[in-house]
Amino acid sequence: MKNSFKNLSYPELKAKRDELKKKYMELRFQMVIGHVDNPLQKRIMRRQIARLNTLIHLQDIAQAGLAANKKATGAQSAMQSALQNVSAEAK
Repeated sequence: MKNSFKNLSYPELKAKRDELKKKYMELRFQMVIGHVDNPLQKRIMRRQIARLNTLIHLQDIAQAGLAANKKATGAQSAMQSALQNVSAEAK
C-alpha cells in the first residue's frame, strides 16, 4: 500500500486524500461510540493521508520549479539579447 500512490496523477492523489479523510472522520466517530474492529486502522489511515500529502506537495514543488525555470530561462535569454545589442552598438 505504501508504494501504490506513487503512480497516481495529481487529481487522483487529491481525490484519494479526500476519500481517506472522510473515512478517517467516520472511523474517529466510530471509535468514540466504541464500534471499531481494528483500532490500529486509525494510525494506518493517518499515515496514508500523510503519504498522500507528501506526494501532492512534491508535485506542487515540481510544478513551481518548472514555472520558475521557465521564468528564469526567459529572463536569461532577455539578458543575453540585451548584452548582444550592447556589444553590437559598441562596435
